[in-house]
Parts: sequence; C-alpha cells; structure tokens
Amino acid sequence: MLKEFKEFIARGNVVDLAVGVIIGGAFGAITKSVVDDLVMPVLGLIVGKVDFANLFVTLSPGKLTAPAATLAEAKAAGAVTLNYGQFINLVLNFFLIAFAVFLLVKFVNRVRAQLVGATAEPPTSEDVLLLREIRDELKKGRA
Repeated sequence: MLKEFKEFIARGNVVDLAVGVIIGGAFGAITKSVVDDLVMPVLGLIVGKVDFANLFVTLSPGKLTAPAATLAEAKAAGAVTLNYGQFINLVLNFFLIAFAVFLLVKFVNRVRAQLVGATAEPPTSEDVLLLREIRDELKKGRA
C-alpha cells in the first residue's frame, strides 16, 4: 500500500494540482488585496465615501446600546449582523479572479495554437506529388 501511495503522489497530475492550489491561494490573496485596497476605496469614494467592508445590517443587537459604527464594533458587542458589504467585496473578488483566469486560458490557447501551427508539416509541393505518382506508376509496371 505504501508503494501505491508513492506512485500516486509521484504522478504528474497530483504534483500539478498541488502547484495549482498553492499558486491559486497566492493569486486569491493578490486579487483580494486588489479588491479591498484598490477597487473598493475608489468605488466607495465615487458613491459617497462609503467603506463597503463596513456595510452591514444589525439583525440582533447583542450588547449594543447604540448603532455600531463599524462591523468590528458590532461583532465585538456580540451583535448578529448581515454583512452585505463584505459580500460585495467577495463578488468583485470572484469576478476579478474569473476574468484573470479567462485571460490566462485565452493566452495559453493562443500560444498552443501557434505552437501547433509551427510544428505542422508544410503542404507538399506539386512537383513532389507528381514525382510520387511517377514512382508509383513505375512500381506498378514492374509488378
């Protein structure tokens, strides 16, 4: 069983998957930073100086005596909140990742098509085809 496990781990697919997961995690952190630190502040400024991360609705106040100014304050007081601002951030994050993956796949497909086109055999010239016909006819005559 240990031998089978070693063979399974040594397969290229498992290693490729591991690399993909690690790079995907790093890529996810980058896109999260792009959304949280670059896109959302600009969008918040455009729509009226709103911090989307702190958009929430208090469902149950917990120990709050007054409305909380931030999500962290509400959570610290034990309030139950509906965090739609964070949901907006995650949706934008998803679309950025999906668009980046789309561009990557499009690029890989273009490169792959160019490589396949470069390795394809050039069309056979008319002279070579004619010489092949003559050769084949000569072989038939001898038989």
